[in-house]
Amino acid sequence: MQSTGNDTGNGPSARPAQRDLQRALIVDDHPLFCDALALTLRGVAGIGAIETAGSLAAALARLARGQPVDVVVLDLDLPDVDGLDGLLRLRTDAPQTPVLVVSSMSGNALIGAVLAAGAAGFVPKHSGRESFRAAFEALRAGRTHLPEDFCAEDAAARPASAAMARMAQLTRQQARILDLICQGMLNKQIAYELSIAETTVKAHVTAIMRKLGVQSRTQAVLIAQQARFSAVTPEG
Repeated sequence: MQSTGNDTGNGPSARPAQRDLQRALIVDDHPLFCDALALTLRGVAGIGAIETAGSLAAALARLARGQPVDVVVLDLDLPDVDGLDGLLRLRTDAPQTPVLVVSSMSGNALIGAVLAAGAAGFVPKHSGRESFRAAFEALRAGRTHLPEDFCAEDAAARPASAAMARMAQLTRQQARILDLICQGMLNKQIAYELSIAETTVKAHVTAIMRKLGVQSRTQAVLIAQQARFSAVTPEG
């Protein structure tokens, strides 16, 4: 179903549960933008309580404290993570919390990969107040909000979207192990790094390859590379 703001749903008969979005966490390392966005969300989206985090690590630490957050507003370009990896980690750590990506970079490849990673919507940073109003109306209604010019057919055909959808199936531990595999570590080295048994590492590697649909560690690394931030930005 398509509606205003290029929001998507599950069809005319679908009645997704309404989300109560009162508490937001903005993850962005630019204080001035955080301040401006906080004012916008209070003014047009009715968000009463807003916190900010300047890095992914700070955001994950905030979520780990257990205090409820209804929505995360995420900038992809953070100082301590490759952007799409950050989104995957947020979705793994807080799977029930919708993540609205707000980025200065856009394009079908990037937006498609963001959606495949489980984001609840995408708003370009240069958007006006009405775009944020529409995005939060969609999120509250259980719909996905996308830019007007987003082409789903084009995005679906991009390798990065398929790779990101596979990567999104990994658990946090599996994602960490895959990252260490990408760094060239052997199972014994990974076991030492994570303080787990080598047999546990082998079991995780088997599960990783199954979820990614590959037959070797080399193929798994290639899938991870396709899902990297640089692979779906205009420069990449």
